[in-house]
Parts: sequence; structure tokens; C-alpha cells
Amino acid sequence: MTIRIRVRAVLAACAAALCAATLWTAAGPAPAAAAHPFGPPSTATISADGSRATITWRAAEDDWVALGQAVGAFEDPALDTVSTSLTGEQKLQRSPDLRAYLLDRIYITQDGARCAGEVASLEGLLANGARLSYECPRDVDQVDVTVGALADLNEAYRTVLSAESPANPRRTMLTATDTTQRLDFSWYAGILGNTAALGVAGFALAIVAGVVVLLAVGRRRAARGRAA
Repeated sequence: MTIRIRVRAVLAACAAALCAATLWTAAGPAPAAAAHPFGPPSTATISADGSRATITWRAAEDDWVALGQAVGAFEDPALDTVSTSLTGEQKLQRSPDLRAYLLDRIYITQDGARCAGEVASLEGLLANGARLSYECPRDVDQVDVTVGALADLNEAYRTVLSAESPANPRRTMLTATDTTQRLDFSWYAGILGNTAALGVAGFALAIVAGVVVLLAVGRRRAARGRAA
């Protein structure tokens, strides 16, 4: 009897998991879906070109579910009829509230003012993340980058911010209590933010200095020879 009960319990658990997965694929996530703030951090990559910058923010699938539920991208089964014509990903892509949330929580500030931003793409959201574009008043050199998505849902969420364009620092960890990092995209910033590049630059400068010294010594000896 005990074995039969355990088997039934396992089958029931498997059926529930399968039902939740089917619901996410066909219509959206199950209400009981839980995010993992203590799992791997979300990531944000930034690139800059002139006065324009692009940030791509990626999160785990269950974190997208939690975010969609928080902003109202999905129907509440207890209150509404759940549409089966769209997948959960499609509902996220079509949600104006999600777009507004992303722009409110992920932004770039230059000289104390926010750069104009827009959600450039949510295509392939779960695999590719959300791509946001920003237009700043002048070339992006020193800017403050804020990534606070998910941190308002749970303070344990973190984001790894990485610069694809040469910048200093190249990578940093953002938390719920420290969601902003100043990045320097100046022409020399990539060297300052890359210790390997600094080593190479130092070696090159040493070689140049050595050559200059040898040339100076050679000229002095030649001058002395002519004087003698």
C-alpha cells in the first residue's frame, strides 16, 4: 500500500510539472512559477558608438516569468481566462508594461540627465534577451549605467555588467543596493581597464625608451669622434 501511494505521488508530481511546461509553451507560465534570485546572475552587455549606446539584458527563463507576472504581462487564472493563442514569450514581447519597466530600470545617464532610450528588440527574448538603444546628447565617453531590473522583486538578484566596447571598468557586479556603475569609454579607457594591455603598453614603452637611449649614446660617441 505504501509503495502504491508513493508511486501515485511521483506520477502526480510529474503530471503537474508537465502541465506547467505545457502551459508556458502554449499560453504562458503557471502562476506558481518561482524565480531563482540566488541562482546565476542576469547579464547586461553594453557597447558604445559615437553618441549611441546599446544594452542587451539577459535573464533566466523563470526570472522572465516572475517579471512578466509582476508587470501584468500574463493573465491571472483566478481572475481572467488564460489565452492559449500566444506563448508566454509572445505575451512578454507584446506587453507595453514590460517595455516601460525595462526602460525605467535599465538606463544610461550622461552629465546627470538620462539618455533617450527605446526597446529596440524583444525578438527571441528567452534566448537573446532584451536589446535597448540609447541616444545621448554627445559622444558616449563617461556615463553612468544603471541596471536595476529584477532587483525590485528580490534584493538577492544581481547583474553582471560587461562592456563590449573598450571601457574602464570592463566588467562589474551590480546589486540591489548598488545598481549604477560609471563607465569610461574614452580612447585610453580600454587600456586602463585591461591589465594585459597595460603590460604590453609598458613593454612597448620600455623598448622605445631603450632605442632612444641607444641613439643618444651613439650620437654622443660620433660627436666625440669627430671632435677628436
